[in-house]
Amino acid sequence: MEKIRDPERARRMARVLCSDIVVYGGDQVRIGLEKDDLFERLQGEIEQARVFYQQRVDPTLLDAERIFNFALVDVLVAGNRRVSTSIW
Repeated sequence: MEKIRDPERARRMARVLCSDIVVYGGDQVRIGLEKDDLFERLQGEIEQARVFYQQRVDPTLLDAERIFNFALVDVLVAGNRRVSTSIW
């Protein structure tokens, strides 16, 4: 399988993987935001998604890891702004 070299495709893949974490994480995302332990609470799921992403994105892609991390914050955190939490 040829690895992804296009930054936009890598960005889409990262967002899809993070969206899957939200869908399958269910209430754990809300609870993690409320208790300010989201990344620790979903550590296993996040690591699994990160490994999947790293296996499919070319390591020479500039900012590949940053793309995934940005998607995590954008989808998991900013995408759930409706949750009442002390972090905002």
